[in-house]
Amino acid sequence: MRKNYVGAIDLGTTGARFVLFDREAREVTSAYRELPLSTPRPGWVEQDPELMIRLALEVIREAIARAGIGAGDIAALGITVQRETTLVWDRETGRALHPAIVWQDRRTAPRCDELRRAHAEFIRDRTGLPPDPYFSATKLEWLLTNVPGLAEKAEREEVAFGTVDSWLLFRLCGVHATDPTNASRTMLFDIRRLAWDADLLALFSVPEGILPEVRPSLSEFGTTRGELFGAEIPVTGVLGDQQAALFGQGGLFRGGAKVTWGTGAFLLLNTGGEVLTPSRALLSTVAYTTDKGVAYALEGSVFVAGAAIQWLRDLGLISSAAESEGLARSLPGNEGVYFVPALTGLGAPYWDPYARGTIVGLTRGTTRAHLARAALESIAYQTADIVKAMEAEAGFSLSELRVDGGAARNGFLCQFQADILGIPVVRPEVLETTALGAALAAGASAGIWELADIPELLRVERRFEPRMSQRERERLLAGWRAAVERARGFAKELE
Repeated sequence: MRKNYVGAIDLGTTGARFVLFDREAREVTSAYRELPLSTPRPGWVEQDPELMIRLALEVIREAIARAGIGAGDIAALGITVQRETTLVWDRETGRALHPAIVWQDRRTAPRCDELRRAHAEFIRDRTGLPPDPYFSATKLEWLLTNVPGLAEKAEREEVAFGTVDSWLLFRLCGVHATDPTNASRTMLFDIRRLAWDADLLALFSVPEGILPEVRPSLSEFGTTRGELFGAEIPVTGVLGDQQAALFGQGGLFRGGAKVTWGTGAFLLLNTGGEVLTPSRALLSTVAYTTDKGVAYALEGSVFVAGAAIQWLRDLGLISSAAESEGLARSLPGNEGVYFVPALTGLGAPYWDPYARGTIVGLTRGTTRAHLARAALESIAYQTADIVKAMEAEAGFSLSELRVDGGAARNGFLCQFQADILGIPVVRPEVLETTALGAALAAGASAGIWELADIPELLRVERRFEPRMSQRERERLLAGWRAAVERARGFAKELE
């Protein structure tokens, strides 16, 4: 019987989403639940692993019911997740042994300072990554050191380590596996050999027996247990969320690029089969793998983008993210107010875990509209910083920037981004591109689509053309750079 649907579970930093697509890659239905974060100490960010699983099951079941189909009608399931978030669980019971340490967590910043002094070039050469609390290795090292009895259990291989994809696969399918896009974010993985690295495991005192098996991104990982949804569903694609977004924007081949505005902002440029060794500003990472080969990417990562808008909402300054657009448009300009949202440090191109959120240019005339506009502008400024660094590394300029993620709904932001870059910004019809990319990967792996045909399945909703003068662009960027300098290293100065 012909199965007409492909599903994608997108377990991100702020929520769990499941989307069903038809064979034309059009969304049929979806379901979503918000996933809360906890901050037990300054700089610490955690999540409940059991809640992750419960919400994933809820959204899958709700979407299947809403579509009026059965799980047996789904040909393939793709998984895409927040990357770097680190979990450990009991291999026998499947019970999590500690809250998930989220990618935003900065508790290992002092350890990363040591690594930068002693091992920075070695780590970057093997992994494509700089030593930073963002990645999984020091998080796992911290768990093995600080959770009583965990190191001993790990030595006996009674413990399983994984990123969120591995956690989902273990609980949904009973397999301990991952793919290279997620493995390449752990700082334990050799991106050229596509294998766990013995020297890195020794550096971080990680027993190899607790690591997941690494399988191609587009391959069959297993099937969901029949009792979960009433029928088994093959899981045939796994990608980190930003690699999934690149896939969903059609960036499958060398030169394809996109930025995703979600909790953070992430720009990826497909470099084909070549690993570029970038400067300290950017990362090299795996874009995706098949059983026939690998595609790599350059990446620039901003830790706080859409999360800056959520922060204003949580403070009560705006009622919803959507309100920020009207407030921003109510002003003729930013009137000298800049917000550097270094709420969890600064990522690319600064890599400063000691930077802190900073608002400059306040006067008695400053209103919440100024703060809303400054938060939206900060997303575009940070994106522009990465574009500049990426163009320098790649040796060519982008002719356009494809955008996706929740913040791409904001027309003010899209237009300001086009203005501050001086190139068109292209917004797709499907903004939840991470879920679309995971579905396309799963469908391609299952033989529903050919890789070469995927760009033809994608549809553009709007192009934003730049309208700002070069003089105004340079004035605004100069103000942004001055604000960033005031934010950098602030926490270090207080020690």
